[in-house]
Amino acid sequence: MTLLALEGISRQVDLPDGSVLPILTGIDLTVAPGEHVSIVGRSGSGKSTLLNILGLLDTPSAGTYLLDGEPTDHLRARRRSRLRGEVFGFVFQQFNLLPRRTAVENVAAPLLYARGRDFLRRRRTAAEMLDRVGLGGRADQVPERLSGGEQQRVAIARALVRAPRVVLADEPTGALDVETGAQVMALLAQATAENGAALVTITHDLSVAALAGRRFRLEAGRLSPLVEQGALGAATSDRSSA
Repeated sequence: MTLLALEGISRQVDLPDGSVLPILTGIDLTVAPGEHVSIVGRSGSGKSTLLNILGLLDTPSAGTYLLDGEPTDHLRARRRSRLRGEVFGFVFQQFNLLPRRTAVENVAAPLLYARGRDFLRRRRTAAEMLDRVGLGGRADQVPERLSGGEQQRVAIARALVRAPRVVLADEPTGALDVETGAQVMALLAQATAENGAALVTITHDLSVAALAGRRFRLEAGRLSPLVEQGALGAATSDRSSA
């Protein structure tokens, strides 16, 4: 069974001088329920654009994106927004937490749009999710009082609180040290596996990509299976240019 399917997806931007800037070219990708897929690429390779298309935050210039076998090309804005909330959970490199809200309030935020959930139920559900990621004792702390690893755990709890079918993680360890990043990825992989959710990780870190069952490389807007020798070269170039 295929949950997500990209067929010949391309994305380009029209520049003021009349020329066209290609970002993605001929992308083919399928993701099954419960599968972990990683995509490695340098900065500027089109990784975030690809993730935005998968998460219905952006639309392709050409090609077909199928969700549960149904084309998404002509979905109206309201329908796209509803599907984003129901199907996808997002984890970002910079956490994107609400600064003056507590951890439990941040996790509960996506539940504001869920039907049939009163305030106490939303808070209870959010608190349970925080407990699952090991932050049950930090629920009433605001982000500035949490470490980077703790903030990313809050972000993961927020992404999972509505039991999404797909979690899209954009450089989820990019703002963390190596040890904390490894802990966060283990948590993310475990949590999505327990929920039967698909996990798509966008990263420049080869060690993070290696955790996935299927691995791809995105270079100059083109997607191909990740070959270890080529991947090591890309990783070395990324480090030298960082």
